Amino acid sequence: MDDIVKAALKKWPNVPDCYDWLALDARGDWYMRDERIQAAGPFPQVKGSRIVHDKLKEFIHRNYEHDERGAWFFQNGPQRVYLVLEAAPWVMGVARRAGGFVVDTHTGLTVTEVQATFVDEHGRLFLATERGLGVLRPQDMDVAADALLAGAWPEPQELAFAELPLRFGYVLTPHKD
Repeated sequence: MDDIVKAALKKWPNVPDCYDWLALDARGDWYMRDERIQAAGPFPQVKGSRIVHDKLKEFIHRNYEHDERGAWFFQNGPQRVYLVLEAAPWVMGVARRAGGFVVDTHTGLTVTEVQATFVDEHGRLFLATERGLGVLRPQDMDVAADALLAGAWPEPQELAFAELPLRFGYVLTPHKD
């Protein structure tokens, strides 16, 4: 977490949490969802405005965490902005590297171990890693297939999408308690 965020939390400790205004899709893109967009429909059917500003995305990435419920949020200064997740808390990418494959998260963190793989009823590939569960970016499926065929990752198990949040302890759409 950024030092400026920690300082803001100390200065203003009682800022109310924010819900439904920020979302992460299965490609690793962030979306702002104002009241008009929220009223138009749920995420991801109605996505909102994609965040394209690199410095803002980097700030979100550095301050991306989860609470004890498994609800993911972006700590925006003193305000906790809870996220709507399309598929999983992490969006994983994979690339070929000399001698193997490298996996990273949408926030730029390196993954050192793929512990299990799952395919849901929509054909999406999920990776269980030391960082938690992530959905593989669709554009990386060809490299992932090579990793699976090479035996670099465990063989995929079929698992219904609805079972993933329960099994891996995360919340797709957090609500106020």
